[in-house]
Amino acid sequence: MMQRGMLSICAVSICAVLLGWMNTAAVVQAQAKSDAEIQVNDRPDALSLDAATANAWAQMVLDGVNTEFPNKMPIVYVGEDQLKSPRENFPAFYGCFDWHSSVHGHWLLVRTLRLFPDMESAQQVRWELNRHLSAENLKQEAQFFAREEHKTFERMYGWAWYLRLVMELDRWDDADAKSWRNHLRPLETLLVDRIQAYLPLLTFPIRTGQHTDTAFALGQILDYARAMELDDLEQQVIDRAKEFYARDERYPVQYEPSGHDFFSSCWNEADLMRRILDAQDFESWLQQFVPELATQLTDGTIQPVSVSDVTDGKLVHLAGLNLHRAWCLRSVAESLPDGQPLRQPLVESAARHLRSGLNYVNSGHYEGDHWLATFALYAMTDVGIDESEP
Repeated sequence: MMQRGMLSICAVSICAVLLGWMNTAAVVQAQAKSDAEIQVNDRPDALSLDAATANAWAQMVLDGVNTEFPNKMPIVYVGEDQLKSPRENFPAFYGCFDWHSSVHGHWLLVRTLRLFPDMESAQQVRWELNRHLSAENLKQEAQFFAREEHKTFERMYGWAWYLRLVMELDRWDDADAKSWRNHLRPLETLLVDRIQAYLPLLTFPIRTGQHTDTAFALGQILDYARAMELDDLEQQVIDRAKEFYARDERYPVQYEPSGHDFFSSCWNEADLMRRILDAQDFESWLQQFVPELATQLTDGTIQPVSVSDVTDGKLVHLAGLNLHRAWCLRSVAESLPDGQPLRQPLVESAARHLRSGLNYVNSGHYEGDHWLATFALYAMTDVGIDESEP
């Protein structure tokens, strides 16, 4: 699937959506197709991601992971001795405005370096990863999380991204990557224990378009459990997912999005259930879950959304919603049986959402720039759809 220096994703021109990028961003060349021409077997979001574009994203994230302020730390303090700067609390993940954004920013750096080892910033990326993901830094972060008053910190959104970072490193045959991966183990072990203790206590799923949505986290954790061959964790996630979502029906798609959403709770749920059901069972489940989907994909109910103010850290969430829907719609299409009538409309909708979301990847405003490239890379490289692929 992947060739050195070029990762073919689909067939829609990315040129227009990248015109607002920073001067260092490269315009990606790809032959355009209209939505009507996109075929079910095409890559949905049909773009060609090359080393120059990956490098532009990496450069943006490099700036972010080393930017300590502004910073948001939702921390419980039990004594004044705990009042510390972000970098004192989190020597690895102190940048990018908040802990989870720093974690998935590091995931982007690892993934772009792995897929494009010869990109222009490769040496700088490797140097920064060595500096941030040191054994001492990660040990200190694990110690922070181990405190009782911090047991809910970043639950489970940040935890899920941390495990995605572990997976990215675990699959890479690279000497530095092996070291970084080993340095992640103390906090990784702690988070897995926390997850397994928390899931039996979670009486109801959290359904929201923001960080705490349960279905998103469960999907990432399930991928991690399978990659690490943790059978008990895998089964626990499957059991909880079925208990939470298997009987859901007639989801009110028309009520999404809310004004600050960067997730669709609807599509997070579908993206999770396609991971645990076979194609036939998933098709039946999807029919009960969104019975009017064929109409809603074309009548304006499910369509890309615009951002009214990219300088507002909450309103710009909607840019991420477009990218999130793009990867979920694609994954749902891929999971349906061949010839299923919904596959083509889902692919076309995914392409529209991706094009819209990419418009905002670099607005020049930190409110979106500290995180949106991660969502773009996730959507454009089919993360979570086929974990056997690069």
